Amino acid sequence: MHIPDMMLQGTICPVTTAVASLGLAGIAYATYKTKVKPAASFFAGVTALIFAAQMANFPIQMGTSGHILGATLAVALLGSAFGVLAMSLVVITQCLVFADGGISVLGANLLNMALLASLPAMIVREYFTTSSFQKTAYFAAAFASTLIAATACAVQLAIAGVAPMQSVLPAMLSVHALIGLAEAGLTVALLVLLSQAIARVAPHQAWIMPLGLAVIVALVISPFAATTPDGLESVAGALGFLHLSDKFFATPFAEYTVLTGFVGVVSLFAVAYGTGRVLVRSSER
Repeated sequence: MHIPDMMLQGTICPVTTAVASLGLAGIAYATYKTKVKPAASFFAGVTALIFAAQMANFPIQMGTSGHILGATLAVALLGSAFGVLAMSLVVITQCLVFADGGISVLGANLLNMALLASLPAMIVREYFTTSSFQKTAYFAAAFASTLIAATACAVQLAIAGVAPMQSVLPAMLSVHALIGLAEAGLTVALLVLLSQAIARVAPHQAWIMPLGLAVIVALVISPFAATTPDGLESVAGALGFLHLSDKFFATPFAEYTVLTGFVGVVSLFAVAYGTGRVLVRSSER
């Protein structure tokens, strides 16, 4: 669902950038004030896992693929503030290093995939923390997360005059409903897998589990990822605005491969670890 450069033009770009900037400023403050913080290493491991998971596109219908968004998984494992921060680091890295999502629309992508997509999981963490229905709630949150991000993207495309709302919104929701079901199932499966694995190790070793899984996804699973257009590309092709896609600058990597994906996992782990250490240390002063 990464919007490329030129697909959004006009005032929608600076407006979404301003809104996303304000939202991230609030999240940065929240991470500073949060009393219970994840360990920097675990924060980094989860961030790397989400990056790797987004590389593994899966087929959902004829000629279309999708990938896990990861916002619900991030919030469930890291808490609301650190979950949104992890998603933001992923989206920014994808844009600046892999040209996955344009820099002129970075604000829109951050708003859609990091801020808005995290809202359902935040509600679950607030009201279903000790509930026996927690897994079901996270399933629903992950599904809703995908549809919320797809709706926001459709609204932005309509406001920018790229496609009429009556065409782009149903198209985006129909294709992302299928992606959302896969997102929900994978999110719950990963939560169960990681929670069971983490319970078997010492707390200071918990980061090994998400990082190890991220490496496996990048090296073993991503080479078999579907190469068909993702949900947004599929809709853009069907509605005739796929040509509105360009790159404003050259990035270190032009595409995801086994090697670049592994480098991305390691690099993002390092960046997230450094960010986590700074946040933890600053809050202790």
